[in-house]
Amino acid sequence: MLGAIGLDEAQESTYRALVALGAAEVPDLAHRLTRSEADTERALRRLERRGLAAQSSARTGRWVAAPPGVALGALLTRQRHELEQAELTAALLAEEYRAEAAEPAVHDLVEVVTGASAVAHRCVQLRLGAAEEVCALVTGDPIAVTGTDGEAEERAPARGVTYRVVIERAVLTLPTGIAGLSAALGRGEQVRVVEEVPTKLVVADRTTAMVPLTGRGAEPAALVVHASGLLESLTGLFEAVWREALPLRLGADGAVSEQGLPGPDATDLQVLSLLLAGMTDASVAKQLELGLRTVQRRVKGLMELAGVTTRLQLGWHAYERGWVARHRPVRGGVLPG
Repeated sequence: MLGAIGLDEAQESTYRALVALGAAEVPDLAHRLTRSEADTERALRRLERRGLAAQSSARTGRWVAAPPGVALGALLTRQRHELEQAELTAALLAEEYRAEAAEPAVHDLVEVVTGASAVAHRCVQLRLGAAEEVCALVTGDPIAVTGTDGEAEERAPARGVTYRVVIERAVLTLPTGIAGLSAALGRGEQVRVVEEVPTKLVVADRTTAMVPLTGRGAEPAALVVHASGLLESLTGLFEAVWREALPLRLGADGAVSEQGLPGPDATDLQVLSLLLAGMTDASVAKQLELGLRTVQRRVKGLMELAGVTTRLQLGWHAYERGWVARHRPVRGGVLPG
């Protein structure tokens, strides 16, 4: 327990024994600790340098323990000060890094990592460094660039980091696939499945991404992409795959199963059909005897459900997803506001 202030196991056990006895000579203390006298005296000398033990002035060869409240309190205060200085230094370095990264040179936007060990290490580093969210596309072909297992995922809930992962169906057939997915879902990760993902991909906090450079049989290599148009494209790729994937859920019996994506209810479909017919929000509200804000809220919900940002896109997605029949007219191709 005292390792946090720099004491090793031998020093801590020696100090605890000395506190229990109040004072003791080296042979007695060594016997109590079942340790050699040389090792015991070495531990006492180190405790003396830390102000936790001292040789008795009244009796040669006798050691006394320093009061824990005073001695340990001083060490804790120094440790806190050192931690505060370390935090300040870390904050200054982070600020300096952000300032340098604000307008990075083109050659600094990407880095190439080669070798299985280096790629795996960089991938874990990327995920452990995430502060908010990690997004990943995972294929059924095992490689160092992954996003469904490891210490990063184990620590994520405690650090407040969310995980969104899309796996291709082949992952379900791997020997450890179901067990790994059960563990991921148990940790609160959001996992979805598609028939096939376009590429392996890990994105951390939307600021850094990692994709493989080599195919099967070649030496593993990966591209680490920092803030740039390429990063935005990779993030957009993930979001597109995520929207089309089916969620996986963990049943009460521990089984992993797929569940369909939520769809619009009957009222949503009525609102959508009338808007596609060219009616305004106010007209739809009057026709369906709804409040204007209710109609607008439902339209916003439909846009979120479709993963779009404009009414034009919503109209297109409504047809693509079969929410409305294709023979319905669209005035100007845009849902009126």
